[in-house]
Order: sequence, then C-alpha cells, then structure tokens
Amino acid sequence: MKKLKYLSILALPLTVYISFNSTNILTFLPLFVFFGLVPLLEMAFQPVANNLDERERELAVNDKYYDFLLYLMLPIQWGFLFYFFFTILETKTTLDLVGKIVSMGIMCGVIGINLGHELGHRLSRMEQLIGEALLLSSLENHFLPYHNRGHHHNVGTPNDPATARKNELLFVFWFRSQIGSYFQAWQIEKERLSIQKLSFLHRTNRMIIYTLLHITLLSTIFFIFGLKVLIAFVIAAIIGILLLETVNYIEHYGLVRQQKENGTYERVRRWHSWNSNHVLGRIILFELSRHSDHHYKADRPYQLLESHEESPTMPTGYPGMMLMAVVPPLFFKVMNNRVEKISAQIKN
Repeated sequence: MKKLKYLSILALPLTVYISFNSTNILTFLPLFVFFGLVPLLEMAFQPVANNLDERERELAVNDKYYDFLLYLMLPIQWGFLFYFFFTILETKTTLDLVGKIVSMGIMCGVIGINLGHELGHRLSRMEQLIGEALLLSSLENHFLPYHNRGHHHNVGTPNDPATARKNELLFVFWFRSQIGSYFQAWQIEKERLSIQKLSFLHRTNRMIIYTLLHITLLSTIFFIFGLKVLIAFVIAAIIGILLLETVNYIEHYGLVRQQKENGTYERVRRWHSWNSNHVLGRIILFELSRHSDHHYKADRPYQLLESHEESPTMPTGYPGMMLMAVVPPLFFKVMNNRVEKISAQIKN
C-alpha cells in the first residue's frame, strides 16, 4: 500500500483539467490546492523521517511500478500540453487566460521539470530520453547536462549558480541560476566533446540538439495555433522554470563546502543540502525533498531515498518553503539562524 501514495501526483492533472474547463477563480484551482491547501496541511501533520527497512528496500528496488509511474507522466504531460493549446484558443477573458496559464505552468514545473530531473539521472538511455521529452515540455533541456555534470559537482561552492548564497534575494537568484546554468551547460558540452576529440559543432552536441528541438517546437506551435497560444506556452514554461529555480534556491540556501589548502573543495556531504520529511511535499514531488540523500548518491531512485540525522531540515515542506522564499525578510529570519547553526556544527 505504501507505494500507492505516489499516485497522489494525479491530483495535479485532475485540478488542471478542472481549471481548463472552468471560468473565473476556479481556473486557479491548482494554485490554491498545491500552494494553499498543501502547505496548510503540512503544518498540521508531523514530518515522517522513517526509512524503508531491509525487506522493503529489496522489494522497492525490484518493483517496476515505481518506474512505470514515471513513464506514465510523459503522455499525461504532453496530452495536457496539447489540451492547453486548444483551451487557450477558446479562452476569452484575461482572468481565465491567466488562471489556465498558471495551472499549466505548475504542471510544467512539477511534472515536466521535476520528473525530467529524476529520469535524467537514470543510466538507461530510454529513461533519459523520457526525461528529455518531459523537460522539452518546459523548454528546460539544458538542465540535464548542467545539473548532472555541473551542479552535482560544484554544489555548495561559488562555481555553482544554482547554490543560493546567504541573504541572496530569490528574485536575483532566479536570473543568476538560470542564466549561469545555461552557459555552463554549453561549456560542459564543449569540454565533453573536446575529451572525445570531436568538434564543438558535432551532431552529438546535446545543447545544439536541444536548441533545434526548442526552435522546432516553438515554430510548430506558432504555425498551427498562432501567436496567442505561443505566448501562453512560453509564459507557462517560464512559470515552470521559476518553480524549478525557487526549489533550487531553498535546497541549498546558505550551505557551503569548505575549500582545502590546495584549492579543491571537500566532497559533497548530506549536510550540504536542506532536507524535508513533510509527507505531502515528499510524495507529490517524488521524494525530491529528501535532497540531502539525493546529492549523496545521485543515481538512487526516488523510492529509495533516505532521511539521515546529519541532514539539515527545513521547518516545513517544499510548497511552504517556496511561499516563504518570496517574502525575503521572513525567509531570512527563519533560515539564517539555521544556516549559522549548521555552519557552527560543521566547524566543530
């Protein structure tokens, strides 16, 4: 029964479907549910730090259910994206238009990018392709080369644009992280091809492939559905990207790795990422909030991620922390003391 909890992700397409078929305030239903109701419920329930026992781990690692649930999200995401295009064509009022774009944007962030991230860490090329297809729905494919070979290597150092500095404003971080990660992705591909003694313009340059895919997708939307739908899609994708960057912001805020005398940095530990065991955020985001363990072993499937005592913890789940991050004075007041305590513990 425990594995069925991940089916709760289907509440997102359900609320998006209601949004697309409603008017006025109901078009914002996914926003109210996932950034209103969920944070309130997480305040009412205690975090659960339990890990799978040995027998449960053995069953989970061999159970293809967990993988098939991720695969199922691909047709759901793209099906809703095309449904969104037709919906926007028929939408007349500004309020309804905004509500439906926001709803699709949440789906782009939670399913398109988050699950694209999960599958992008897999060793199977088929699973990586599904991850790339999910990320394409949010125009965020550069995330894969940057995240896997840049972020996981440089996290907690000045070299990582996706590590938020202490007292850095979220709205500044959005631009620094997204722009910095994009250019790092090109550099990573350049270095990879150079090691293989291939030209930067070689057909296997993933950034060139991703760029052509983005241009093709945007052009197709424009020629089939028109400028209104194209603009709506781009805004929805941007909302998904901003959700990603807000998650990046809270995941490593203020945590740094110590630099050694030779200029290198200590290896990544579990205390270099913020953790959350709040149940709703965990299952909706496929255990993304057990982020400390994810960085400790990046290829570990979501169902096996663990909670450990040395992992610094957030006061609430991801949805609540994301809301807090958009109010910098409140976020700094809550988190800076925690950052200082973690830093003191590490030094001692």
